Amino acid sequence: MKRRHFLASSAAAASSLALPAVAQPRSTVKFVPQADLAAIDPVFASALVTRTHGFLVFDQLYGWDDNFQPQPQMVEGHVIEDDGRKWTITLREGLKFHDGTPVLARDAVASINRWSQSDALGQGLRAVTDELKAVSDRVFQFRLKKPYPMLPLALGKPSLFCPVMPERLASTPPNVQVTEMVGSGPFRFIAGERVAGSLAVYEKFTGYVPRSGGTPSFAAGPKIAYVDRVEWHTIPDAATAAAALQTGEVDWWEQPQPDLLPLLKRRKDIRVEAKERGGLMGMIRFNCLQPPFNNPAMRRAFLAGVNQTDYMQAVMGDDKSLWNDRCGFFLPGSPNASEAGLEVMTGPRSLDKVKRDLQAAGYKGERVVFLVPTDLPALNAMSELAADMFRKVGVNLDYQALDWGTVLPRLSNRGSIEKGGWNVWCNYIPGIIATSPATQSYLRGMGAAGPLGWPESAKIEALRDQFMDSSSPEEQKRICQDIQLQAWQDVPYIPTGAWLQPFAFRTNLTGMLNGFPLFYNLKKA
Repeated sequence: MKRRHFLASSAAAASSLALPAVAQPRSTVKFVPQADLAAIDPVFASALVTRTHGFLVFDQLYGWDDNFQPQPQMVEGHVIEDDGRKWTITLREGLKFHDGTPVLARDAVASINRWSQSDALGQGLRAVTDELKAVSDRVFQFRLKKPYPMLPLALGKPSLFCPVMPERLASTPPNVQVTEMVGSGPFRFIAGERVAGSLAVYEKFTGYVPRSGGTPSFAAGPKIAYVDRVEWHTIPDAATAAAALQTGEVDWWEQPQPDLLPLLKRRKDIRVEAKERGGLMGMIRFNCLQPPFNNPAMRRAFLAGVNQTDYMQAVMGDDKSLWNDRCGFFLPGSPNASEAGLEVMTGPRSLDKVKRDLQAAGYKGERVVFLVPTDLPALNAMSELAADMFRKVGVNLDYQALDWGTVLPRLSNRGSIEKGGWNVWCNYIPGIIATSPATQSYLRGMGAAGPLGWPESAKIEALRDQFMDSSSPEEQKRICQDIQLQAWQDVPYIPTGAWLQPFAFRTNLTGMLNGFPLFYNLKKA
């Protein structure tokens, strides 16, 4: 039965959404996230749903605007001295945490220290930092080994971002989840109303001090909470979510299924719009620490078996305006994107070649554990295609279909499959982080110190260092071409394409900013 034929019968199911037994505030936005909030600490977990949660609860020192440029956010301003090796940063006045305590420079220092141990770009900043200290209650200071002009970009990046939390919480090791959500963002997390797998609740923080002046732009500018309450309702079934949106049971659905978009677009009370301008970029990600994919030749063998067109149609349907099937390692259309080496993906597809290359690489029938979060539709669709390829070329595949809450903790396991580890999974990343080698963390070759998958490539890292030291856009673009050419050899992942994921929301929501789901500046009539 197709989803659109199922809508009428699922309207009744939508009406069963449980609401907490408290009086509803004047203005409540009910949101359907892409997946359940399985982890709440945005330093501990890299999941995009955790990032979106984090932007409700925490604020940033700097925030990217619509042009992906960092702007002061919690910061009043900064002074750069000593030929770029000394940064003195001053916090805005009046900043408060949700527990009523003031935001102090030592909180910012502790938060940066925690984040920079976990994030790939943060580790680079940490490596060039001689000293980071609080000078006074509102002033902290970096002393650097060499100039680092990308410091605001690093502290303001929107994914795997640096959340500012009280020093007492920021002292938690980054591999241990902070479970007490005390931020200084425009909303408070209401832990007492959390229902795992079903509900997360946020309320307006009346003590939040927005930036004065300026224009709201993505993560920059004044962040004003106009609504009193935000409820996240996890609805894994697409038909139920669509019915809930049509009946007004919910206001906003983050990732409507492609086959339901025409139906939703016909509704005068619903808007369908792709607000995240960078979109998403898909991948097949290997565990490069464990056999058989610790061998780059083994990873490289699968390039001839991946047809990006098939993956994009599986994820987003036949509307070509929503996807790009000529995708390398940088966001298509961005200044650093190129088609360098792309013929490995656009040439003739051949499973026979994959078989030959696997044999030449030394594959001996080892069991391959493939983790699949079935409640994330795009990842489920890509996984089914990838699994079909693996099986057809003779891979001994252990296809583990699980929910996202089970997959997420498994992904951080670096051990063997006998110890609960994994070999491959499908993932997607925000396109905005793939505009530059500075922020494209999944292209790093840092080994065990890098993000999930842990590929190692001394050549990619050396080229990235050249990029970071260059101030010439022409030279940087050439370096990015060389990085992409090297990536086709080392294969930190296989790109499956890029796409724009529309939101579906009721027309009484206004003021929605560009980007992933942001709840400040949002109004509900």
